[in-house]
Amino acid sequence: MNSIILIVFLPLLAAIVAGFGNRIIGNFAAKIVTTGALFLSCALSWPIFLEFLASSRGAEVVPVLTWIISGDLNFDWALRVDALTAVMLVVVTTVSALVHLYSWGYMDEDPDQPRFFAYLSLFTFAMLMLVTADNLVQMFFGWEGVGLASYLLIGFWFKKPSANAAAIKAFVVNRVGDLG
Repeated sequence: MNSIILIVFLPLLAAIVAGFGNRIIGNFAAKIVTTGALFLSCALSWPIFLEFLASSRGAEVVPVLTWIISGDLNFDWALRVDALTAVMLVVVTTVSALVHLYSWGYMDEDPDQPRFFAYLSLFTFAMLMLVTADNLVQMFFGWEGVGLASYLLIGFWFKKPSANAAAIKAFVVNRVGDLG
């Protein structure tokens, strides 16, 4: 399997496992799955970046699936990898892997750790979809995914009125920004 596809979809797979497995797999397994997936994505990103740095790799488009076909309008779901994307893959996966690792201690006492780590991995997947987008429609879905994941993370402690208010404010500000 192409390493680009693994880099992008490992965080999504981890989010699904931690999110839907939630109480079944437990806190420790959710942290292992999500953090492991991010460190693996990070490890796969660095060689791509180094190949672009050494000028031994050129830009490529990796097709994932045929997505939208309507008459002459055709949007394939594909991952574009060029020099800028390679830099962003390293930045996103490295920072996210370290945030996952830091969150082990930060969230240690929270009973809803699987949900938090699922949201964090979902955020990373959305960021990776945004930076590897091959067309504007795909980029829009990545952008909206980042907005959704931000809303979920900001409102994580939904029982606190301040967290709910902050999540709603972030959601509204994102919608205003999207309009622009």
